[in-house]
Amino acid sequence: MAVILAVVLGIAVGFVFPGVAKDLKPIGTGFVNLIKMLISPIIFCTIVLGIGSVRKAAKVGAVGGLALGYFMIMSTVALGIGLLVGNMIHPGTDLDLDAHKGAGAKQAEGASEGTADFLLGIIPKTLVSAFTEGSVLQTLFVALLVGFALQAMGRSGEPVLRGIGHLQRLVFRILAMVMWAAPVGAFGAIAAVVGETGAKALQALAVIMIAFYVTCVLFVFLVLGAILKLCTGMNIFKLLKYLGREFLLILSTSSSETALPRLIAKMEHLGVSKPVVGITVPTGYSFNLDGTAIYLTMASLFIANAMGDPLNLGEQVALLGFMIIASKGAAGVTGAGLATLAGGLQSHRPELVDGVGLIVGVDRFMSEARALTNFAGNAVATVLVGTWTKEIDRERAGLVLGGTLPFDEQTLTEEGPDADAHTAERPAPDLVKSPN
Repeated sequence: MAVILAVVLGIAVGFVFPGVAKDLKPIGTGFVNLIKMLISPIIFCTIVLGIGSVRKAAKVGAVGGLALGYFMIMSTVALGIGLLVGNMIHPGTDLDLDAHKGAGAKQAEGASEGTADFLLGIIPKTLVSAFTEGSVLQTLFVALLVGFALQAMGRSGEPVLRGIGHLQRLVFRILAMVMWAAPVGAFGAIAAVVGETGAKALQALAVIMIAFYVTCVLFVFLVLGAILKLCTGMNIFKLLKYLGREFLLILSTSSSETALPRLIAKMEHLGVSKPVVGITVPTGYSFNLDGTAIYLTMASLFIANAMGDPLNLGEQVALLGFMIIASKGAAGVTGAGLATLAGGLQSHRPELVDGVGLIVGVDRFMSEARALTNFAGNAVATVLVGTWTKEIDRERAGLVLGGTLPFDEQTLTEEGPDADAHTAERPAPDLVKSPN
Protein backbone atom coordinates (compact mmCIF):
# COMPACT_ATOMS: atom_id res chain seq x y z
CA MET A 1 0.00 0.00 0.00
CA ALA A 2 2.86 2.37 0.78
CA VAL A 3 4.40 1.77 -2.66
CA ILE A 4 1.04 2.32 -4.36
CA LEU A 5 0.51 5.61 -2.50
CA ALA A 6 4.08 6.67 -3.28
CA VAL A 7 3.59 5.97 -6.98
CA VAL A 8 0.34 7.97 -7.06
CA LEU A 9 2.03 10.85 -5.23
CA GLY A 10 5.04 10.70 -7.55
CA ILE A 11 2.77 10.83 -10.62
CA ALA A 12 0.94 13.83 -9.18
CA VAL A 13 4.19 15.67 -8.41
CA GLY A 14 5.50 14.83 -11.89
CA PHE A 15 2.46 16.37 -13.57
CA VAL A 16 2.01 19.40 -11.28
CA PHE A 17 5.65 20.27 -10.59
CA PRO A 18 7.70 18.75 -13.45
CA GLY A 19 10.76 20.90 -12.67
CA VAL A 20 10.82 19.80 -9.03
CA ALA A 21 10.11 16.19 -10.02
CA LYS A 22 13.19 16.00 -12.23
CA ASP A 23 15.33 17.02 -9.23
CA LEU A 24 13.97 14.01 -7.30
CA LYS A 25 15.81 11.59 -9.59
CA PRO A 26 18.65 10.98 -7.05
CA ILE A 27 16.12 9.44 -4.67
CA GLY A 28 15.31 6.69 -7.17
CA THR A 29 18.99 6.32 -8.03
CA GLY A 30 19.87 5.87 -4.37
CA PHE A 31 17.34 3.07 -3.99
CA VAL A 32 18.74 1.28 -7.06
CA ASN A 33 22.24 1.61 -5.61
CA LEU A 34 21.08 -0.04 -2.38
CA ILE A 35 19.84 -3.02 -4.39
CA LYS A 36 23.05 -3.15 -6.44
CA MET A 37 24.98 -3.32 -3.17
CA LEU A 38 23.38 -6.70 -2.44
CA ILE A 39 23.64 -8.27 -5.89
CA SER A 40 26.94 -10.11 -5.37
CA PRO A 41 26.17 -11.70 -1.96
CA ILE A 42 22.67 -12.73 -3.11
CA ILE A 43 23.97 -14.47 -6.23
CA PHE A 44 26.86 -16.11 -4.36
CA CYS A 45 24.74 -17.53 -1.54
CA THR A 46 21.86 -18.78 -3.68
CA ILE A 47 24.04 -20.43 -6.33
CA VAL A 48 26.26 -22.17 -3.75
CA LEU A 49 23.27 -23.41 -1.76
CA GLY A 50 21.52 -24.44 -4.96
CA ILE A 51 24.42 -26.65 -6.03
CA GLY A 52 24.55 -28.15 -2.54
CA SER A 53 20.86 -29.00 -2.78
CA VAL A 54 21.33 -30.57 -6.21
CA ARG A 55 23.85 -32.93 -4.63
CA LYS A 56 21.25 -34.01 -2.08
CA ALA A 57 18.51 -34.35 -4.67
CA ALA A 58 20.75 -36.37 -6.99
CA LYS A 59 21.04 -39.12 -4.35
CA VAL A 60 17.56 -40.30 -5.21
CA GLY A 61 18.59 -40.90 -8.82
CA ALA A 62 15.81 -40.69 -11.38
CA VAL A 63 13.59 -38.29 -9.42
CA GLY A 64 16.28 -35.68 -8.93
CA GLY A 65 17.59 -36.01 -12.48
CA LEU A 66 14.15 -35.75 -14.07
CA ALA A 67 13.18 -32.79 -11.90
CA LEU A 68 16.36 -30.83 -12.60
CA GLY A 69 16.26 -31.58 -16.33
CA TYR A 70 12.64 -30.44 -16.53
CA PHE A 71 13.38 -27.28 -14.52
CA MET A 72 16.20 -26.27 -16.85
CA ILE A 73 14.11 -26.83 -19.97
CA MET A 74 11.04 -24.97 -18.70
CA SER A 75 13.07 -22.04 -17.37
CA THR A 76 14.72 -21.68 -20.77
CA VAL A 77 11.32 -21.86 -22.49
CA ALA A 78 9.93 -19.19 -20.14
CA LEU A 79 12.92 -16.90 -20.77
CA GLY A 80 12.51 -17.39 -24.51
CA ILE A 81 8.79 -16.56 -24.33
CA GLY A 82 9.62 -13.38 -22.42
CA LEU A 83 12.06 -12.35 -25.14
CA LEU A 84 9.60 -13.24 -27.89
CA VAL A 85 6.77 -11.18 -26.41
CA GLY A 86 9.13 -8.31 -25.57
CA ASN A 87 10.33 -8.15 -29.16
CA MET A 88 6.75 -8.24 -30.44
CA ILE A 89 5.42 -5.33 -28.34
CA HIS A 90 8.68 -3.32 -27.96
CA PRO A 91 7.78 -1.99 -24.47
CA GLY A 92 9.14 1.44 -23.48
CA THR A 93 10.27 2.38 -26.99
CA ASP A 94 8.61 5.81 -26.95
CA LEU A 95 10.23 6.95 -23.70
CA ASP A 96 13.88 7.34 -24.79
CA LEU A 97 15.07 8.52 -21.36
CA ASP A 98 18.52 9.77 -22.30
CA ALA A 99 18.81 11.64 -19.01
CA HIS A 100 18.97 8.33 -17.13
CA LYS A 101 22.15 7.25 -18.91
CA GLY A 102 24.46 9.57 -16.98
CA ALA A 103 25.51 7.52 -14.00
CA GLY A 104 25.27 4.21 -15.82
CA ALA A 105 27.48 5.39 -18.67
CA LYS A 106 30.36 5.87 -16.23
CA GLN A 107 30.12 2.20 -15.29
CA ALA A 108 30.16 1.22 -18.95
CA GLU A 109 33.46 2.95 -19.78
CA GLY A 110 35.87 0.43 -21.24
CA ALA A 111 33.13 -2.16 -21.62
CA SER A 112 33.86 -2.64 -25.33
CA GLU A 113 36.40 -5.43 -25.35
CA GLY A 114 37.30 -8.51 -27.33
CA THR A 115 36.24 -12.08 -26.58
CA ALA A 116 39.55 -12.97 -24.93
CA ASP A 117 39.44 -9.92 -22.67
CA PHE A 118 35.83 -10.69 -21.78
CA LEU A 119 36.61 -14.29 -20.82
CA LEU A 120 39.71 -13.31 -18.83
CA GLY A 121 37.64 -10.66 -17.09
CA ILE A 122 35.41 -13.37 -15.63
CA ILE A 123 38.34 -14.57 -13.50
CA PRO A 124 38.73 -12.30 -10.44
CA LYS A 125 42.12 -11.13 -9.16
CA THR A 126 41.47 -12.81 -5.82
CA LEU A 127 38.78 -15.12 -4.47
CA VAL A 128 37.04 -12.21 -2.71
CA SER A 129 37.70 -9.35 -5.15
CA ALA A 130 34.55 -10.23 -7.12
CA PHE A 131 32.50 -9.02 -4.14
CA THR A 132 34.36 -5.73 -3.80
CA GLU A 133 34.59 -4.85 -7.51
CA GLY A 134 30.90 -5.48 -8.17
CA SER A 135 31.41 -7.86 -11.11
CA VAL A 136 28.40 -10.15 -11.37
CA LEU A 137 30.05 -12.64 -13.72
CA GLN A 138 33.07 -12.91 -11.42
CA THR A 139 30.76 -13.51 -8.47
CA LEU A 140 28.91 -16.18 -10.45
CA PHE A 141 32.22 -17.84 -11.39
CA VAL A 142 33.40 -17.92 -7.76
CA ALA A 143 30.01 -19.22 -6.61
CA LEU A 144 30.16 -22.10 -9.08
CA LEU A 145 33.70 -23.02 -7.98
CA VAL A 146 32.76 -22.92 -4.30
CA GLY A 147 29.54 -24.86 -4.90
CA PHE A 148 31.22 -27.69 -6.79
CA ALA A 149 34.09 -27.77 -4.29
CA LEU A 150 31.63 -28.17 -1.40
CA GLN A 151 29.82 -30.82 -3.40
CA ALA A 152 33.07 -32.78 -3.77
CA MET A 153 33.79 -32.46 -0.03
CA GLY A 154 30.68 -34.44 0.83
CA ARG A 155 29.64 -34.46 4.47
CA SER A 156 32.70 -32.48 5.56
CA GLY A 157 31.40 -29.56 3.51
CA GLU A 158 27.98 -29.49 5.16
CA PRO A 159 29.06 -27.15 8.02
CA VAL A 160 30.24 -24.65 5.41
CA LEU A 161 26.94 -24.97 3.56
CA ARG A 162 25.06 -24.32 6.79
CA GLY A 163 27.22 -21.28 7.40
CA ILE A 164 26.46 -19.94 3.92
CA GLY A 165 22.79 -20.62 4.64
CA HIS A 166 23.04 -18.37 7.71
CA LEU A 167 24.84 -15.75 5.62
CA GLN A 168 22.05 -15.91 3.03
CA ARG A 169 19.44 -15.29 5.72
CA LEU A 170 21.45 -12.30 6.90
CA VAL A 171 21.67 -10.91 3.36
CA PHE A 172 17.94 -11.32 2.81
CA ARG A 173 17.24 -9.67 6.15
CA ILE A 174 19.27 -6.70 4.91
CA LEU A 175 17.34 -6.82 1.64
CA ALA A 176 14.08 -6.75 3.60
CA MET A 177 15.34 -3.62 5.39
CA VAL A 178 16.27 -2.03 2.06
CA MET A 179 12.82 -2.83 0.66
CA TRP A 180 11.29 -0.62 3.36
CA ALA A 181 12.76 2.21 1.30
CA ALA A 182 10.89 1.00 -1.81
CA PRO A 183 8.09 3.59 -1.45
CA VAL A 184 10.64 6.40 -1.29
CA GLY A 185 12.57 4.99 -4.25
CA ALA A 186 9.38 4.48 -6.25
CA PHE A 187 8.27 8.05 -5.50
CA GLY A 188 11.54 9.55 -6.69
CA ALA A 189 11.83 7.34 -9.78
CA ILE A 190 8.23 7.79 -10.96
CA ALA A 191 8.17 11.52 -10.24
CA ALA A 192 11.37 12.05 -12.25
CA VAL A 193 10.15 9.97 -15.18
CA VAL A 194 6.69 11.59 -15.30
CA GLY A 195 8.24 15.04 -14.91
CA GLU A 196 10.48 14.33 -17.88
CA THR A 197 8.11 12.46 -20.21
CA GLY A 198 4.59 13.18 -18.95
CA ALA A 199 1.83 10.67 -19.83
CA LYS A 200 4.18 8.59 -21.99
CA ALA A 201 5.72 7.06 -18.87
CA LEU A 202 2.38 5.87 -17.52
CA GLN A 203 1.39 4.40 -20.87
CA ALA A 204 4.69 2.53 -21.16
CA LEU A 205 4.48 1.12 -17.61
CA ALA A 206 0.87 0.05 -18.22
CA VAL A 207 1.89 -1.73 -21.43
CA ILE A 208 4.72 -3.70 -19.82
CA MET A 209 2.60 -4.66 -16.79
CA ILE A 210 -0.44 -5.79 -18.82
CA ALA A 211 1.77 -7.61 -21.35
CA PHE A 212 3.54 -9.42 -18.51
CA TYR A 213 0.26 -10.57 -16.95
CA VAL A 214 -1.09 -11.75 -20.30
CA THR A 215 2.16 -13.61 -21.03
CA CYS A 216 2.05 -15.37 -17.64
CA VAL A 217 -1.58 -16.40 -18.15
CA LEU A 218 -0.83 -17.79 -21.61
CA PHE A 219 2.25 -19.61 -20.31
CA VAL A 220 0.31 -21.30 -17.48
CA PHE A 221 -2.77 -22.32 -19.45
CA LEU A 222 -1.29 -22.99 -22.89
CA VAL A 223 2.27 -24.22 -22.21
CA LEU A 224 1.96 -25.82 -18.77
CA GLY A 225 -1.64 -26.87 -19.44
CA ALA A 226 -0.72 -28.61 -22.70
CA ILE A 227 2.25 -30.44 -21.13
CA LEU A 228 0.13 -31.55 -18.17
CA LYS A 229 -2.66 -32.82 -20.44
CA LEU A 230 -0.32 -34.65 -22.82
CA CYS A 231 1.78 -36.30 -20.12
CA THR A 232 -0.81 -37.03 -17.43
CA GLY A 233 -4.25 -36.48 -18.93
CA MET A 234 -5.07 -34.03 -16.11
CA ASN A 235 -6.89 -30.75 -16.61
CA ILE A 236 -4.91 -27.64 -15.64
CA PHE A 237 -8.10 -25.84 -14.57
CA LYS A 238 -8.99 -28.60 -12.09
CA LEU A 239 -5.46 -28.61 -10.65
CA LEU A 240 -5.43 -24.84 -10.18
CA LYS A 241 -8.93 -24.92 -8.65
CA TYR A 242 -7.66 -27.55 -6.18
CA LEU A 243 -4.90 -25.10 -5.20
CA GLY A 244 -7.24 -22.10 -4.99
CA ARG A 245 -6.57 -21.29 -1.32
CA GLU A 246 -2.83 -21.30 -1.91
CA PHE A 247 -3.20 -18.87 -4.80
CA LEU A 248 -5.17 -16.48 -2.56
CA LEU A 249 -2.44 -16.74 0.08
CA ILE A 250 0.24 -15.93 -2.50
CA LEU A 251 -1.84 -13.06 -3.89
CA SER A 252 -2.02 -11.45 -0.44
CA THR A 253 1.68 -11.87 0.38
CA SER A 254 3.23 -11.53 -3.10
CA SER A 255 5.47 -14.53 -2.34
CA SER A 256 5.07 -18.19 -3.29
CA GLU A 257 7.21 -19.11 -0.27
CA THR A 258 4.21 -18.65 2.04
CA ALA A 259 2.37 -21.54 0.38
CA LEU A 260 5.29 -24.03 0.44
CA PRO A 261 4.07 -26.21 3.37
CA ARG A 262 0.53 -26.32 1.96
CA LEU A 263 1.76 -27.28 -1.52
CA ILE A 264 3.71 -30.19 -0.04
CA ALA A 265 0.64 -31.35 1.91
CA LYS A 266 -1.71 -30.99 -1.05
CA MET A 267 0.56 -32.78 -3.51
CA GLU A 268 0.82 -35.73 -1.11
CA HIS A 269 -2.97 -35.67 -0.65
CA LEU A 270 -3.29 -35.69 -4.45
CA GLY A 271 -1.49 -39.04 -4.53
CA VAL A 272 2.13 -38.11 -5.33
CA SER A 273 4.58 -40.09 -3.17
CA LYS A 274 6.35 -38.39 -0.28
CA PRO A 275 9.89 -38.80 -1.73
CA VAL A 276 8.88 -37.20 -5.04
CA VAL A 277 7.11 -34.32 -3.31
CA GLY A 278 9.95 -33.86 -0.82
CA ILE A 279 12.49 -33.54 -3.64
CA THR A 280 10.59 -31.79 -6.41
CA VAL A 281 8.77 -29.05 -4.47
CA PRO A 282 11.64 -27.55 -2.44
CA THR A 283 14.14 -27.89 -5.30
CA GLY A 284 11.65 -26.31 -7.67
CA TYR A 285 11.29 -23.31 -5.38
CA SER A 286 14.85 -22.38 -6.32
CA PHE A 287 15.28 -23.93 -9.77
CA ASN A 288 11.82 -23.70 -11.38
CA LEU A 289 10.89 -20.01 -11.38
CA ASP A 290 9.00 -19.65 -14.66
CA GLY A 291 7.29 -16.37 -13.77
CA THR A 292 10.57 -14.81 -12.67
CA ALA A 293 12.20 -15.94 -15.93
CA ILE A 294 9.53 -14.22 -18.03
CA TYR A 295 9.83 -11.08 -15.90
CA LEU A 296 13.61 -10.87 -16.19
CA THR A 297 13.68 -10.88 -19.98
CA MET A 298 10.64 -8.62 -20.53
CA ALA A 299 11.84 -6.09 -17.94
CA SER A 300 15.34 -6.05 -19.47
CA LEU A 301 13.93 -5.25 -22.91
CA PHE A 302 11.67 -2.56 -21.43
CA ILE A 303 14.54 -0.81 -19.65
CA ALA A 304 16.81 -0.97 -22.72
CA ASN A 305 14.08 0.48 -24.96
CA ALA A 306 13.14 3.16 -22.43
CA MET A 307 16.77 4.25 -22.17
CA GLY A 308 16.92 4.61 -25.95
CA ASP A 309 19.55 1.87 -26.30
CA PRO A 310 17.76 -1.37 -27.34
CA LEU A 311 19.43 -4.76 -27.03
CA ASN A 312 20.45 -6.32 -30.33
CA LEU A 313 19.86 -10.01 -31.05
CA GLY A 314 23.35 -11.08 -29.91
CA GLU A 315 23.00 -9.20 -26.62
CA GLN A 316 19.56 -10.73 -26.06
CA VAL A 317 20.93 -14.25 -26.57
CA ALA A 318 23.86 -13.55 -24.21
CA LEU A 319 21.47 -12.13 -21.63
CA LEU A 320 19.27 -15.20 -22.03
CA GLY A 321 22.23 -17.46 -21.27
CA PHE A 322 23.10 -15.47 -18.16
CA MET A 323 19.49 -15.40 -16.93
CA ILE A 324 19.18 -19.19 -17.28
CA ILE A 325 21.70 -19.43 -14.43
CA ALA A 326 20.90 -16.21 -12.56
CA SER A 327 17.16 -16.91 -12.43
CA LYS A 328 17.95 -19.95 -10.29
CA GLY A 329 19.05 -17.52 -7.59
CA ALA A 330 16.00 -15.26 -7.79
CA ALA A 331 14.50 -16.13 -4.44
CA GLY A 332 10.76 -16.00 -3.81
CA VAL A 333 10.84 -12.83 -1.69
CA THR A 334 9.95 -9.30 -2.64
CA GLY A 335 12.97 -7.44 -4.04
CA ALA A 336 15.03 -10.44 -5.15
CA GLY A 337 13.70 -10.16 -8.70
CA LEU A 338 14.90 -6.55 -8.88
CA ALA A 339 18.33 -7.57 -7.65
CA THR A 340 18.64 -10.35 -10.24
CA LEU A 341 17.40 -8.01 -12.98
CA ALA A 342 20.03 -5.45 -12.01
CA GLY A 343 22.67 -8.17 -11.95
CA GLY A 344 21.84 -9.31 -15.47
CA LEU A 345 21.98 -5.79 -16.86
CA GLN A 346 25.17 -4.96 -14.98
CA SER A 347 26.92 -8.01 -16.42
CA HIS A 348 25.99 -7.24 -20.04
CA ARG A 349 25.02 -3.58 -20.38
CA PRO A 350 26.14 -1.65 -17.25
CA GLU A 351 24.93 1.66 -18.68
CA LEU A 352 21.33 0.37 -18.39
CA VAL A 353 21.42 -0.44 -14.66
CA ASP A 354 20.12 3.04 -13.76
CA GLY A 355 16.94 2.16 -15.63
CA VAL A 356 15.99 -0.41 -12.97
CA GLY A 357 14.46 2.54 -11.11
CA LEU A 358 11.87 2.80 -13.88
CA ILE A 359 10.40 -0.60 -13.06
CA VAL A 360 10.25 -0.11 -9.26
CA GLY A 361 6.81 1.50 -9.35
CA VAL A 362 5.09 -1.46 -11.00
CA ASP A 363 7.38 -4.22 -9.68
CA ARG A 364 5.02 -4.88 -6.75
CA PHE A 365 2.15 -5.56 -9.17
CA MET A 366 4.35 -7.71 -11.42
CA SER A 367 5.55 -9.57 -8.34
CA GLU A 368 2.05 -10.99 -7.88
CA ALA A 369 2.08 -12.55 -11.35
CA ARG A 370 5.65 -13.83 -10.85
CA ALA A 371 4.77 -15.62 -7.61
CA LEU A 372 1.52 -17.10 -8.95
CA THR A 373 3.22 -18.38 -12.12
CA ASN A 374 6.15 -19.83 -10.13
CA PHE A 375 3.74 -21.65 -7.84
CA ALA A 376 1.66 -23.05 -10.72
CA GLY A 377 4.85 -24.21 -12.44
CA ASN A 378 6.02 -26.10 -9.36
CA ALA A 379 2.63 -27.75 -8.83
CA VAL A 380 2.60 -28.97 -12.45
CA ALA A 381 6.24 -30.11 -12.18
CA THR A 382 5.47 -32.23 -9.11
CA VAL A 383 2.62 -34.01 -10.88
CA LEU A 384 4.73 -34.56 -14.00
CA VAL A 385 7.74 -35.98 -12.12
CA GLY A 386 5.41 -38.22 -10.11
CA THR A 387 3.88 -39.50 -13.37
CA TRP A 388 7.21 -40.07 -15.12
CA THR A 389 8.62 -42.00 -12.15
CA LYS A 390 5.31 -43.86 -11.62
CA GLU A 391 5.12 -42.46 -8.10
CA ILE A 392 1.56 -41.12 -8.28
CA ASP A 393 -1.78 -42.78 -7.52
CA ARG A 394 -3.70 -41.85 -10.69
CA GLU A 395 -7.02 -43.12 -9.34
CA ARG A 396 -6.69 -41.08 -6.15
CA ALA A 397 -5.65 -38.00 -8.13
CA GLY A 398 -8.82 -38.27 -10.20
CA LEU A 399 -10.97 -38.50 -7.09
CA VAL A 400 -9.22 -35.56 -5.43
CA LEU A 401 -9.46 -33.26 -8.46
CA GLY A 402 -13.06 -34.35 -8.98
CA GLY A 403 -13.95 -33.27 -5.44
CA THR A 404 -14.74 -36.76 -4.12
CA LEU A 405 -11.76 -36.71 -1.72
CA PRO A 406 -11.55 -33.09 -0.46
CA PHE A 407 -8.44 -31.83 1.27
CA ASP A 408 -8.82 -31.88 5.06
CA GLU A 409 -7.82 -28.44 6.33
CA GLN A 410 -8.03 -29.65 9.94
CA THR A 411 -5.51 -32.42 9.27
CA LEU A 412 -3.11 -29.89 7.78
CA THR A 413 -3.49 -27.69 10.83
CA GLU A 414 -2.76 -30.53 13.24
CA GLU A 415 -0.15 -32.50 11.29
CA GLY A 416 0.70 -30.82 8.03
CA PRO A 417 3.09 -27.88 8.24
CA ASP A 418 5.55 -29.36 10.70
CA ALA A 419 5.45 -32.86 9.32
CA ASP A 420 5.60 -31.77 5.72
CA ALA A 421 8.40 -29.32 6.33
CA HIS A 422 10.34 -32.07 8.08
CA THR A 423 9.74 -34.45 5.19
CA ALA A 424 10.93 -31.88 2.69
CA GLU A 425 14.02 -31.02 4.70
CA ARG A 426 15.45 -34.51 4.43
CA PRO A 427 16.35 -34.34 0.71
CA ALA A 428 16.98 -30.60 0.49
CA PRO A 429 17.12 -28.84 3.87
CA ASP A 430 18.89 -25.71 2.63
CA LEU A 431 16.19 -24.90 0.10
CA VAL A 432 13.32 -25.24 2.53
CA LYS A 433 15.01 -23.19 5.20
CA SER A 434 16.23 -20.52 2.81
CA PRO A 435 13.97 -17.74 1.47
CA ASN A 436 13.98 -19.27 -2.02
